[in-house]
Amino acid sequence: MDPLSLAVLLVLGTLAGAINAAVGSGSLLTLPVLLALGVPPGTAVRTNTIGILFSTIGSVTGYRREIAAEGRDLLPLIGTTAVLASAGAVLLLLSPSDALDVVVPILIVVALLLVVFQKRITRAISARRERRTAAGGPTANGAPSSAARPYRSPALLAAMGGASIYGGYFTAAQGILYLGVLGALTGKPMGQVNHVKNLASLVVNAAAALVYVVAHVVLGVEIVWIATAAIAVGALLGGYFGAHLAKRLPEGVLRGVIVVVALVALIRQVL
Repeated sequence: MDPLSLAVLLVLGTLAGAINAAVGSGSLLTLPVLLALGVPPGTAVRTNTIGILFSTIGSVTGYRREIAAEGRDLLPLIGTTAVLASAGAVLLLLSPSDALDVVVPILIVVALLLVVFQKRITRAISARRERRTAAGGPTANGAPSSAARPYRSPALLAAMGGASIYGGYFTAAQGILYLGVLGALTGKPMGQVNHVKNLASLVVNAAAALVYVVAHVVLGVEIVWIATAAIAVGALLGGYFGAHLAKRLPEGVLRGVIVVVALVALIRQVL
């Protein structure tokens, strides 16, 4: 891989790390570039997942106090996401390369739709919660009535588990899914569950990365390590230092960059 390509991955990895810390979907900057550089879809997903893991390390470090305050209540969530993310990663390894040529572009389109319509999804979730609150349902007073330990809810664990299979398989835009699930099923504002979203992303990415590294060592599964390193360095810096920058930039700019980069790479992939 030439130096210019690595420099692009480093820069986009930094921005992806910042976006992941703020809202998620940063992989839609780095993964399409790997595809555009001619990296096969399965290899691109594995390479990107290991590199982007470092963005979640940085962002979780930034939220360490909020995470520590939840204590042991997060342990079932951590276990569920780790196991099912590993299943998603194994599913990627078992997917035929020909199938991935079709599946990965489709998943990028799905992830792009999540990015584009995130506001509408969030408004729909908030409106549903408000209706349940007005009706005296389980989100009254802004939290579930079983609410002392919302992160142990079977419904939340099941929904996060399903999202983690997707995250382990594909990575891109998983943070948006987690925010939606956590906001809907805890009754908390999105800002109050962002630290849990970042922790879940770290667990999922780490579980998937471990599966890929073991497969690389044991089975010789391909990973482009130099590209992983470029993304990792940028993602670590972006995740730790760049969250405040991502939050200050106009939301439309962030979404626009993601959409343009992903669409250009998709066009090159299809053509």
